[in-house]
Amino acid sequence: MRLFFALALLPVLAALIAPPLRAQVVFGPVGEEGEPFRRQQWRVPSPDSEIAAQALLFRPAGDGPFRLAVIAHASTQNVLRRAQMPQPEYRALVAFLIARGFVVLVPERLGHGATGGHYVEDQGGCDEADYAHSGRATADEISLALDFLRKRDFVRKEGAVLIGHSAGGWGALALANADPRTISAIVAFAPGRGGHATDVPGRICAPHTLLAAAAAFGKTARIPVTWLVAGNDGYFSPAFSQTLADAFRGGGDKVDFRILPAVGSEGHWMIETESGVRVAGAELDRALKSPKPIAVSKP
Repeated sequence: MRLFFALALLPVLAALIAPPLRAQVVFGPVGEEGEPFRRQQWRVPSPDSEIAAQALLFRPAGDGPFRLAVIAHASTQNVLRRAQMPQPEYRALVAFLIARGFVVLVPERLGHGATGGHYVEDQGGCDEADYAHSGRATADEISLALDFLRKRDFVRKEGAVLIGHSAGGWGALALANADPRTISAIVAFAPGRGGHATDVPGRICAPHTLLAAAAAFGKTARIPVTWLVAGNDGYFSPAFSQTLADAFRGGGDKVDFRILPAVGSEGHWMIETESGVRVAGAELDRALKSPKPIAVSKP
């Protein structure tokens, strides 16, 4: 009898120890642009082999294969805010992408919300912030999720688009050295780290360190970057964002930098809103067309 109960518990224990990377499918509502999309709760690999990251996947109607769009969310150095963060969804942006034939993945990175785990993107204190490390850590997490989805039958193996927001955009810049056949374009909404320091609009921790890290990322960039910032961004102002984009551009690589009209009371969050997606729509459409990869000069 004891052996019977022990055997019966084995599947339960296995499920607790090694949860499946893909959770049960949940169907969602109709998108804002009238195109139906399927909302599915997934789990994707993370740098911690013991933690599968939470993710939302949205699929157009049909079997595909579809081009993949990965949305990399914003972050914060505040531990409590990260722990309480709701699962990122970017509903208006997702509807925009679904209407254009993309399958969309929104992975929640380690140290955030329901995913939990160790925050590998930690940049350190304000004065000694290590922005290069934090950006590469974010890029590694994005890569794991993207590579996992590319193995699905309904996803095209080439021509993915990466859309990053704030710290997620910073990680996207660090990933601009990836294979341009895999990722054809990057769209970064107000990319950066250390903005709004101590909750003060316009204050940035160690801005010179941020500029140096942007220059380092730009030297090896192979993927075209569309860099967008709202006119009323209180984290990374248009003027500072232009300077940051120029640092990334460094060796002559092309960056399409655009300042968009002010959106709402704080433009940094524009891409999370319907009005912000409408304002950015034309620039998004331009970036979604498979552009030619950037030529990188050999050192």
